Parts: sequence; structure tokens; C-alpha cells
Amino acid sequence: GINAEYMGSVYFFSIFIFVMGYEHDLDAQIALLNDCQIIKESDVKQLCAKARELLANESNVSIVPAPATIVGDIHGQLHDLKELFSVGGVVPNTNYVFMGDYVDRGFHSVETFLLLLALKVRYPDRVTLIRGNHETRQITQVYGFYDESLRKYGSVNVWKYCTDLFDYLPLAAVVENKVFCVHAGLSPKLSTIDQMRSTIQRKQEPPHEGPMCDLLWSDPEDIEGWGVSPRGAGYLFGADVVRQFNNTNGLDLIARSHQLVMEGYKTMFDSSIVTVWSAPNYCYRCGNVASILELDERLSVNYKLFEAAPDEERQGIEQGRPLDYFL
Repeated sequence: GINAEYMGSVYFFSIFIFVMGYEHDLDAQIALLNDCQIIKESDVKQLCAKARELLANESNVSIVPAPATIVGDIHGQLHDLKELFSVGGVVPNTNYVFMGDYVDRGFHSVETFLLLLALKVRYPDRVTLIRGNHETRQITQVYGFYDESLRKYGSVNVWKYCTDLFDYLPLAAVVENKVFCVHAGLSPKLSTIDQMRSTIQRKQEPPHEGPMCDLLWSDPEDIEGWGVSPRGAGYLFGADVVRQFNNTNGLDLIARSHQLVMEGYKTMFDSSIVTVWSAPNYCYRCGNVASILELDERLSVNYKLFEAAPDEERQGIEQGRPLDYFL
């Protein structure tokens, strides 16, 4: 009996040491990425495998407790993400919901996405990552992430590990069943959050049309009902659509990103929906401010504005370099 007990405790202790060891590795990786340095390709592979295990069990729509801080597009602007953390608080002190578009257009898509992923694996209950329209194989081959991965690692393996993982990211999140967070917008084929959970097979490259595509591409607009989107994917939707969706699902607010807002955030339709934009001076030339949306335990809303990180904090690669990927 003693022998079995002893073996059992040895087993649990070794599992404990393994977990502690990996947390230590993760902390080292987080420090490197935070310092705008890449981590080893083998570490990326392991990180993506761990994240996949974690995300495979998450529903299409994550459930998030309050208080929570909601973040819009970041687009590879690592130094501005660090600025965001200095304004909103570091993980795990702050509970974050990121609404997608971690990569493309900025100079540090690799470090930005891997930093957020490492934080998710290290503090799974404090970080929610949902999928944006840029978290796809097709878009990243056009707007920068593919080229950047190839340049920094000398092969496409890291791009492949990350884009395979994109398929596992949830499509939306809901804070305390009251604030619905999605990258872009609504779909004429989805009237309830339950439908989003039960009818979409999310683990795939997003289709060019249909409900999954709509969540990643649609925009609110001053129209009635549904309209054709100039983006060529998703729809435009009006105040009546938002009112109906919020009523049906018992929601107070829809938070989304997907559209540049010069003032950092923009409420529409009697504050029933808000666009939160979190990439200041987008593409290093737009001159916009950025914002995050803080919800306290009573779901009171507080927008925090912030500007781009000072130039001296950026590394030489960004200074005076022409931007290949235009708006």
C-alpha cells in the first residue's frame, strides 16, 4: 500500500514540477516577446499546441466575468500594445477581452500575437482572445503576417502554427450575459447567441459568406435592416437590427472593432453598440487616438483613451521605413 501511495505522490509531484517548469518557460518567453524579441521556433510550436488544447474546449462564444476590459484591433503594433497595458493594467491584474485583428499591417505581428497567446496560456482565466477577419490564412498572406514570419524565422512554419491555431479562436464573447463582444458585427442568419454556439463549426478557415463570415466582417450603418457591404463580405446593419438582437438576447451593449475610429471609440444607435479601436496612429500614419472599454463589476462603462508609444521607445526598424501595406 505504502509503495502505491509513494508512487502516486511521486507522480503528482513530477506533474507539478512539469507544470511549474512550463510556467517558468512561459514567463521567460513573455519577457522576451515583451522586449520585442522573437522566441525559438520550437517554443512557438509548443505554445501553439498548448493554446490549441485550451481553446479546443472553449465554446464559439466565451463567457467572461466582470470586471473586464475590452480591446479592439491591434494590428501588430507591439509598442502600442505595451502602451495599452500601461493604461489598462497588466495581465493578470486586469481581465481582458481582445476582439481580434492581432496581426497584419504593423511591424510586429509575430511578437504581438505570440505575446497575447503566451499570456492566454499562462493566465487562461484573465485573457479572452476572439477571432478577427485578419486571423486567416488568406488575409495574412496579403497584409504582412506571412511575409514578416518568413523574414524573421526563415521559413513559413511559424506562420503555419499560428494560422492553424486561428481556427480554434472563439468567434465572440459575452460579459456577464449583458455585453456582447465580437470582432465586426451581426449576421442575418443568427438571431440568438445560442445559435452562434450551436450552429457554427468554427474550426476552419472562415468561408467567404455565411454566419461565421458575417461575425468577422459586418458593420453597423445608418440604414434600416440589412444592406450590402462595400467590403465584399458580411453585411451592413441598422439600429433596428441591433435593437432586436439586444432585446432577444437580453443584452445592454454590443462591443465591436473592425473600423478605424479617429477618436478611439464611437457609440451608435443610442449607445446600444460601440466601436472600440485600440491601434493608435494606425499604420504609423493615421494620427488617430486609441481606446479600451472598461466594465466594472456593475457593468458601468468607462472608455480610456491613449496615444501611440513615444518614438524613442520604438526600435530602428520602424523609424522612417515605408509602409508596404496600405489601408
